[in-house]
Amino acid sequence: MTSSNWIKILIAALIGIALGLVYGWVIAPVEYIDVTPNILREDYRADYVLMVAEANQNEQDPETAARRLAILGSESPAQIVASSLDYATNNGFTHNEILLLQGLLTAMQTYQPQGINAP
Repeated sequence: MTSSNWIKILIAALIGIALGLVYGWVIAPVEYIDVTPNILREDYRADYVLMVAEANQNEQDPETAARRLAILGSESPAQIVASSLDYATNNGFTHNEILLLQGLLTAMQTYQPQGINAP
């Protein structure tokens, strides 16, 4: 093959890559619609748990808080809150936010689902 053929192949490949990127990023980008929160990044997940903690502070309803946390995965609500509290502590959340998460953690550690009697 001559060098002019290599140049044509390289130019064609670059044009194809450029057109593919334009199509994928501008013309028809992926849109996530109606997805569950269990795919959230850790920072967004911690923010979601913080919102649950704020709602729980106002409502004082651990049943509702546990249901809201259950959509984040198969871990127990206390484990979900504990991992978010660790993230919040290590990533500069305010003192009030950490207190809210600690309150929610306490509520989830003492929470007993309805229908299950404590000994």
